[in-house]
Amino acid sequence: MPGIDECLLEAMALPGARGASLVDWTSGLALGTAGESPTGDHETTAAETAELARAAAEFDSFATTGQTPAPAEPPPGPPVEDLIVTTRAGYHVLRFVETSFDSSVFLHLWLDRDTGNLALARIRLRDLAERLVLG
Repeated sequence: MPGIDECLLEAMALPGARGASLVDWTSGLALGTAGESPTGDHETTAAETAELARAAAEFDSFATTGQTPAPAEPPPGPPVEDLIVTTRAGYHVLRFVETSFDSSVFLHLWLDRDTGNLALARIRLRDLAERLVLG
């Protein structure tokens, strides 16, 4: 099971990967980074992506499951699995990490649009998030 550094290095091995980070979305702090940052500063990128992640994790619009009746107990973690933001030059994939404790972290992968593979990135980030060891 990989730790933060190993996880980010695995993410950077994906085709088209430009940068990767593990971010705490409550504080906006980067817990680990690898590669480049779209803003040139990993801490700025972490704070900005945390705002997006926090909105998706906390807004009721994304919590709706469409199931009737509602489950007796909501599933652990945020209702969103991942977010994808498409820009003219790339993709940003934010994958929420579920842990045994009250986790508020996500993996952020920045991909080049021409050389990245968005489907593969989503599959691999899901796998990395499941195997990531925090603590």
